[in-house]
This record gives sequence, structure tokens and C-alpha cells, in this order.
Amino acid sequence: MKELFKNIKEVLFVGSSSVFTLRSISLFAFSFSLLTVHLSNAQQLESLLEEALSNNPEIQKYELQYRIASEKVNEVDVLPNTEFGVGYFVSEPETRTGAQRFKLSARQMVPWFGGITAREQYVSSLADAKYEDIVIAKRKLMASVSQSYYKLYANKKKRVVLDENIALLKTYETLALNAVEVGKASAVAILRLQMRQNELEQLKQVLEQQYLAEQTRFNKLLNRDKGIEVDVVDALEIPIDDQEIHSDNLVLHPELLKYDKLYKSVEQSELLNQKESSPMIGFGLDYINVEKRPGMDFNDNGKDILMPMLSVSIPIFNKKYKSKTKQNALQQQEIHSQKQERLNILETLLDDAVKGRMSARISHETQTKNLRQAKDAEAILVRSYETGTIDFNDVLDVQELQLKFEMNQIESVKDFYIQSTIINYLTQ
Repeated sequence: MKELFKNIKEVLFVGSSSVFTLRSISLFAFSFSLLTVHLSNAQQLESLLEEALSNNPEIQKYELQYRIASEKVNEVDVLPNTEFGVGYFVSEPETRTGAQRFKLSARQMVPWFGGITAREQYVSSLADAKYEDIVIAKRKLMASVSQSYYKLYANKKKRVVLDENIALLKTYETLALNAVEVGKASAVAILRLQMRQNELEQLKQVLEQQYLAEQTRFNKLLNRDKGIEVDVVDALEIPIDDQEIHSDNLVLHPELLKYDKLYKSVEQSELLNQKESSPMIGFGLDYINVEKRPGMDFNDNGKDILMPMLSVSIPIFNKKYKSKTKQNALQQQEIHSQKQERLNILETLLDDAVKGRMSARISHETQTKNLRQAKDAEAILVRSYETGTIDFNDVLDVQELQLKFEMNQIESVKDFYIQSTIINYLTQ
């Protein structure tokens, strides 16, 4: 019996799902290399984020929109069109110096002092607001890439755990076969172990399909072929100390700064409205061709007429400018309300993320404790094989609990880092 138990222990050690030695060594090595893992993960994820920021078409879209908005400054930095006119006298009016044949005229209207500058500042303020769209989109992209990366990690880690548990079930199946041979177990135990293996194989295949779907989403965020394999870190652990949260930075978030710039653009719109309600000055020049009077000789005979002109355009009916002023005032109130609404939403998101990260830490600690106890129970069951009292129903129950705790532990790590990306999006 002792020799048989010795063989069983060798099987357990050689198998990839070693209950004692291999798992203990892996846990020690994992803990020892935790700092290095975090560093390599940060470097790898940073390079992926840089690639996403360089290639993502949504970022390129917002950058082009900003360039278009900035170019509009040159569009408005112009005077009104210069007016040219040509007139021919069908019935030539006679003057003392001769008959008028045709008339040429040119006129240029000039906005009131500062009118063009006001237009430039208004369009520039709109471009500044558009720039915040780029900053917001980049932050959201970094959060999306990071969250997708951590989902890929969790999926990969779960499949590794499933492989270990499938190998462990095969080891238990060997124990059950030996027990059946000596009449210490029923063949039903073997069938139950095999059915459990089938369930885990099915779950593994489902996870593989989910991984491919998430991999496609990740690659498309980086604007590359969906089939490119993502190199995900092998292990992640929740750090001992939480990163300091600078909640004061929330008021400087781009989503809120955009409202400030929109508010400023409305102020510039009102300044422009005031300038447009002012008079416009026009400068012009008329040239009239005069034909010489025949049979007469005097100094001004046939002298052409050159007439400089000055005009003023006064908006007497200025109801539209008064209406525009009221609209701007109402729009500023609307922007203020929108900013306050968005601030409330962001504060709620930040509080949810902080609480969610704390919950993930609590869950991870609980699952770690439960997993340790499940392994102790597993060890007791395996040792009971020596006395011939092993109950494979209990083995399956403990194995199922252990798998559940391992899966929950991975999920809590993923949740911790996903909540951290939300916190970083809001406060960094």
C-alpha cells in the first residue's frame, strides 16, 4: 500500500497539475518576480498604447477636424469682396466739358475697427474646443486598449487554470482506476471524473472563441489585422499599495475643459456680434469718361471725371443682433448646466471605480484564502487514499470549488486593473 501511494505521489509530481510541489514552486517564483512582471507589463502595454495612438482612425479623424477648424482662421481673415462696376451711357448726358461715354467704379467695404480680429478670435476659440475632442478621444482609446488587454490576460489565465484542472482530473482518474481495481471505488466515479473533464474542455473551447473575439477588438483598436496574436503578460498580481488618487484633477478633465472653451467661444461670438452691429465704412472711386466737344477749344474740353467716394453702412434695423445677444446669454447658461451635469457624472464614475477597485481587492483576498483552504482539503483527500477511504464525490466537489476560487481570483485581478484604467482616465 505504501509503495502504491509512493507511485501515486510520483504521478502527481510529474503531472503538469501537481497539487503540492509544482504549485508551491510556481507561487513562490511568481511572488518573487512580481516587480519584474509589473515592469515588463507596463513597458509592453505602453508600446501597444503608442501604436494605438499613432494608428487609430478615430484619433486621425479628430485631428483632421481640428486642422480644418484651425484653417478656418485664414478663411475669415479677409475683407468683404471688392465691388467693381462698368456702366455705358446709352443716352449720353451732355456736360460743359463734353458728353459722358462710360463709367468705371470700384468700392471696398471695411468692417468696423476690430471686426476682423473678432472673427479670427471666434473661429480660433472654436478650434480650441475642437482640440479637446482629440485629448478626450486619446484618453478613451488608452482606456479601451488597456481594458481589452486585461480581458485578454484574464481569458488566457483562465485557460491555463483549466488546463491544470483537466490534468488534475486525469490524475484523479488514474487514482480512481487503481481504486476500482482493488475494489475501493465504483466505476461511476471514473465516469463522473470523465464527464467533469468534458465540461472543462467545453469551457476552455468557449474561452478560446471569446479570446479570438476580444483579440479582434484589440487589434482593431490598433488599426491592424485582426489575426495578429497579442503577446499578453503571463502573470499579474494586485499590488500591495493602491496608487494615490488625485481626485482634485477631476475638475481639469478634458471633458470639463471642453465646456470652458465652448463657454469662451460663446463670449467671442458675442464680441463678434457687437462688432457686426457696428457701422461699416466703404471707400470707392468712380471714373467717368468724357468725350471732347467737337468744334470747341478750351482747357477742360473732354476732361474725364474722377470722383473718390466714402460711404457708411449703418444697421438701423438691428433686431437680429439683439436676438443674437440673448441667444448667446442663454447658450452660456446651457453650457454651464451641461458642465455641472458632466462633472456629477464623472464624480460618480470615479467613486464607482474607486469602490470597485477596493471590492476587487477584497474579493481577491477572500478568494486567495478560500483557495488555500481548498488546496488543504484536496491534500487531505489525496492522503486519505492511503487508508482506502477516498471519496471521489468529495474530490470532485473540492476540485470544483478550487476551480471556482481560481477563476474568481483571476476575475478580481482583471476587475482591479480595469477599474484602475477608469481611475487613470478620470484623474491622470
